[in-house]
Amino acid sequence: MPLVRIDTLGPDTARLHTLGDAVHQALMDTLGIPPEDRFQILTAHDGTTSTLRHGAHLGIPHDDGIALIAVTLRAGRTTEQKQNLYRRITELAGARADVEPHNVVITLYENTSPDWSFGYGEAQYVTLTA
Repeated sequence: MPLVRIDTLGPDTARLHTLGDAVHQALMDTLGIPPEDRFQILTAHDGTTSTLRHGAHLGIPHDDGIALIAVTLRAGRTTEQKQNLYRRITELAGARADVEPHNVVITLYENTSPDWSFGYGEAQYVTLTA
């Protein structure tokens, strides 16, 4: 069950929702995430009351078309799986939401089973396996 946060600049919420769809498809394609395991925080910053800042880290230029994508998930994926996920997100973000490949910035945050609660104040991953 990944938790995905996507931040973009601009008021185009349809593009943001399409980007959310693309990221979830990439998670299903590369990591086998089930369709119903979709938890996303989608934020379009207006550039005035909220904004995104970006640079050119590692010589990769970014502009106002940037999409910052943060995925929190349980640990255990291989480096190859992560690289496949990055490629698939970038591919689908371009095809579906017109995000240029240089503007797709992805971070993964890994944690363990006790770090999740899906409701009722319980750590379901712990109680289901106990």
